[in-house]
Amino acid sequence: MSTEKSPTGRRGGPPSTGALLLCRAETRSVAPAARLLHEPMLVGGAGEEWSVLVPEGRPWLDGSEPVDRVVTGWATALTVGASWPVIALWWDADRAGFSLASGFRRPVGYVWLANGTPAGEDEAMRTFAARLGLDPVLDMQSLDLLTAPDAAADAAARLSGVLAVLTRAGVAVPSGLVPGDSSAGLLEAARAQPGARPVEEEREDKQTEAPRTAARPGPPSGLATGPTARTLALAQLVLGIPLTIWGLRHRNGGWIAAGGLLLAHGALGLAAHTTVRPYD
Repeated sequence: MSTEKSPTGRRGGPPSTGALLLCRAETRSVAPAARLLHEPMLVGGAGEEWSVLVPEGRPWLDGSEPVDRVVTGWATALTVGASWPVIALWWDADRAGFSLASGFRRPVGYVWLANGTPAGEDEAMRTFAARLGLDPVLDMQSLDLLTAPDAAADAAARLSGVLAVLTRAGVAVPSGLVPGDSSAGLLEAARAQPGARPVEEEREDKQTEAPRTAARPGPPSGLATGPTARTLALAQLVLGIPLTIWGLRHRNGGWIAAGGLLLAHGALGLAAHTTVRPYD
């Protein structure tokens, strides 16, 4: 795997801050969950079974929140009650890294300093590979190289190396979405991709196309169904309240969003599974 040095900030100038969210689900499942984050984002395909979310990045652009905490909270929120994982890749002037969120599990990730110096735990990389079902030999060898010292690879190159490994899991990030670029540069590149669109526009189109019926409403796309759905919805409400309070106390926008999305998922889940069937 190439470890050539990648310039931080593709458009020149000082190191940029940005993030990408990779979701192992189709855009029609990802967009409804992403809307509940209340953050302007573009959604598009990133492989046969993957989608990419490109956020505008207001929390870190105005300096109110560090990018890693925000996107880790978002990734956690997006996977609550869903069957698909989310990988958040992020970078700023000092560091870069990724976080993998999957359901109610604790997020796992790895960090590099801006010059590419590893600053994470090897065990985290092994957990990352196991949760995604990556090859324990070939893929793990490639990931191990990313945790070893390499004077020729900066943080952006390390993230590019992670994406190279993920291609074997079906990830195909659209051209132009480059680790190390600014949030504005990422949005510009995403808009040029066929099929990329704002998550709000995705909702409007879907509402236009959906037939109007009197059938009992179902759970939101991507959420659990069946006998355990009500229990899961109640659990989401119970977990969402303390997460939201913690986020408010610490002024952490990412965890506020995670708690809010838990509450929203729980409320929608309860509504979907307690609505009385209409009379025939």
